[in-house]
Parts: sequence; C-alpha cells; structure tokens
Amino acid sequence: MTPADPTGHGRSAVPADSPGGDPALVPAGVPGRDPAVVPAGAPGRGPAVVLVDLPGSGPAQDVALGPLLLRHGLGDARDILRVYSPSPTAAFSRRDTLRPGYARAAAAVREGNFLPVIRPQGGSLAAYDRGSVVVDHVHRSGSSLSDPGPRFRHFAEMHAAMLVRLGVPARIGPVPREYCPGEYSLHAAGAKIVGSAQRVTRDGWLFSTVIQVSGAARLRAVLTPAYRELGYDFDPSTVGAAEDTAAAVTVAAVTTAVLAAYGVSGPAVTLPAVLIAGLPG
Repeated sequence: MTPADPTGHGRSAVPADSPGGDPALVPAGVPGRDPAVVPAGAPGRGPAVVLVDLPGSGPAQDVALGPLLLRHGLGDARDILRVYSPSPTAAFSRRDTLRPGYARAAAAVREGNFLPVIRPQGGSLAAYDRGSVVVDHVHRSGSSLSDPGPRFRHFAEMHAAMLVRLGVPARIGPVPREYCPGEYSLHAAGAKIVGSAQRVTRDGWLFSTVIQVSGAARLRAVLTPAYRELGYDFDPSTVGAAEDTAAAVTVAAVTTAVLAAYGVSGPAVTLPAVLIAGLPG
C-alpha cells in the first residue's frame, strides 16, 4: 500500500470506536470448488451465504447498501453477498475529498459520464462500470481479529485462482503507480485488474472487490484527469482488464465463477422494504 492511510485500498477502514478485526475464517469444505469464506461456528447460526440484489440501483445506492447491511443485517444471515455490474461509477474516498483538487476531479469524471460518489472504504479513487464485476461481502459478527491482512490475502488468493481458471494470468501484488494502490491488488501483464477494500466495525466487516473484466480504456479516460487533479502519482498504463490477456472472458462468466466460488446457487433474496427505504434516493 503506497499511502499509509487506514482507509486504504488493500487496508481496512476501521472506525475509532471499532474493536477491529473479525472471526476466524475457514473453508466451507465442499470438494471441487473454491472454499467460500464462512465463519466457524455452531449449526443454526444462520445460513452461510445469502445472495441479495438491488435491481435498478444507481451508484449512490450501490455504495450505501453494503454499510447498511453491515449495520442492520438481514434476518439471521451471517454472510451476505451481492455480485453485480454497476452503472459508471467514480468512487472517491473520504481522503480524496480533502485534496485541493477534489472538486475538479469530480467534475472531470462527470465529463466522462461517470457519477462521482463517496465510499466508506478504500484509500483513493476507483472507477468501475458495466464491464466490472463488483463483489460486496458482508459478514456479521461481534467478535473479531485485529489484523485484516489474512482476509485480504484469502480473498486475493481466491479471486486469483478463479481468474486463472478462466484463462487470466492473474498475480497478487501492486503495480507501481497503479490507481487506488493496494498490497493485495491483482494484476496481469503489468496492469491492475482487481482491487479490494474493507471496512470493519463492531457489527462485523464489509469486504468489497472490483474485478475489471472489460473496458480498461473507459476507466483510463476518467481516471487520468481525475488523478491529475487529485495530485496523486499515477500511470494510466497500469489500468487493465481481464479481457486484455483473455479475450474470451466475459462479465457473465466472471459472475458465474464468483458465485461458484462462494457456493451460491438459486435466486437472490428480496431485500425488505424497510431496508431499501434507508438507501439514498
């Protein structure tokens, strides 16, 4: 991680009143697929992974849903998963908003038809769109570990293995001068293709991953002027997508692979109206 910032992409965003960390993570133990990250615990403590969706949502709702589920939960579910391809979004961090050039950066992404929003986790601006697969994983638990590193490492290894099976030569580690730099970024052919961020609170954790499947040029076009205005050291050539090294890979294929990695099948559950009412309009 380049900036030493507690909200960094590849670091956890831990509020001052948070105990920090999370419960032990163990493989789901189902042969023939990637282990889903589920908490160790006694039976009857809720389903391992519950899939949710929010059809027709926009960027503001997308960045708000994860923290809302972390705070309020969903029935007795301990692990809640959302996998989606968003409309064009430029997700700034709170740290970005303190930079002198933030207003100009926000205007620059708007000119590129990306909607600027502020996300609660992550160290610096990340952009994503319909060519991306976003994975928001909420784990609800009052007990925790102080070190978020094992969780970053686990998900990086899981997503790298998944992409390799799809023909993408994904490797773990940052690319020099990449956007939203993180120790557990994934790269292929010298360009970043996956980034992750997490937020830890007394309620549990939210781990968010963005897999860029296609359209690296679109992201490069908005990130380049925005990072220039923010004053960050950034090399546009480090923006990549899975299709750059595996032309046949698609958003649908990556989405299917993610769901398989988590052992999720069947339709998404309907979110309660009272929860949806808590999202920004």
